Amino acid sequence: MKIYLLLLFGWLVCFNVVAQKKYVQTIAPNIKQLKFLGEYDVPHNMQFKRTTIGGLSGIDYDAEHNLFYSISDDKSEFNPARFYTLKINISPKGIDTVIFLDFICLLQPDGNVYPNKKENPFRTPDPEAIRYNPNKKNLIWTSEGERDLSIFRDVIENPAITTVTVKGRYIDTFPLPEQVVIHKEEIGPRKNSVFEGVTFANDYKDVFVNVEEPLYQDGPQADTQDVNPMIRILKFDADTKKNTAQYAYKLDPVAHAPLPLTFKINGVSDILWAGKDKLLVMERSYSTGRLACTVKIYEADLSKATNIKDNLSLIKDNKFIPATKRLIINMDNLGRFVDNVEGMTFGPTLPNGHKTLITMVDNNFMVLEKTQVFLFEIVE
Repeated sequence: MKIYLLLLFGWLVCFNVVAQKKYVQTIAPNIKQLKFLGEYDVPHNMQFKRTTIGGLSGIDYDAEHNLFYSISDDKSEFNPARFYTLKINISPKGIDTVIFLDFICLLQPDGNVYPNKKENPFRTPDPEAIRYNPNKKNLIWTSEGERDLSIFRDVIENPAITTVTVKGRYIDTFPLPEQVVIHKEEIGPRKNSVFEGVTFANDYKDVFVNVEEPLYQDGPQADTQDVNPMIRILKFDADTKKNTAQYAYKLDPVAHAPLPLTFKINGVSDILWAGKDKLLVMERSYSTGRLACTVKIYEADLSKATNIKDNLSLIKDNKFIPATKRLIINMDNLGRFVDNVEGMTFGPTLPNGHKTLITMVDNNFMVLEKTQVFLFEIVE
């Protein structure tokens, strides 16, 4: 009997240790350089388990299982809204292979897949970013919602920050502060310019999300001239889901004049917690007349930035200090074609002990665009 009791006690102690294990985040608060190691191009609109691989807008790394999660921004048009699990096998020379393992449908609270615009435009998601929480073994993803005020219909659908299981089952949704609620009037987020990036922070205690472009009440969109465009980076408590802070971040001007004079944009396509009040911020600029995008990664320091949570308009109340920013890399300098980069994550550690950064490209399911995976070595 004593032997069985000792074994039982030992098992309970072991179980308790495992249950209480807490994972800490990979951070890199003092990046001096991102050294390009290689590129891997996924075949255009590759078919996988009866889905079309494309629109990969976010990526995150599960170090415990050496597994990546990547979300598609397919609005249930090609296939139901979904994310993929994949392996990215790397070496000091670059990326050897990218292997897709599975796809998982994102599910609504009722357990059904999300509809497309024809089925129900008020419930159609626009997935953009995804992160894995190893402590809770679940995922968080963001949707941009919709602001479609066309002649034929008025569709207003708020952006969303949603927690799901690794099998895509709905857990809950974060309540939104009033600044990012979509309206028919020109207040709140612009169309297709809301929650492009998400990241856990402070060892998964907090969540940051960013709007891609300035809110209507915060000022103009980026232009080829400096018009002082300010976006918001929002901080939430991961457990209570309460919005605890907001910070202003100034965008660069649009990198190139559009030819012909039609569409141009510069916005933040992803963010990544780097530690010590710092975020990696990816600015992605595109102008018609060019196939390539101009992609820059900055280190943003929030330590001296004003909490603008209660500021309803950065135009009306401009007495705030934005985050400071330091350029780490301009991908124009890589000497290669760089497409629509929309996701980034810290990846596996190299044999020399250096961390890696992996970025993912959204090909928009367009034949002239590529699904590129870039690998960088972090030099601190």
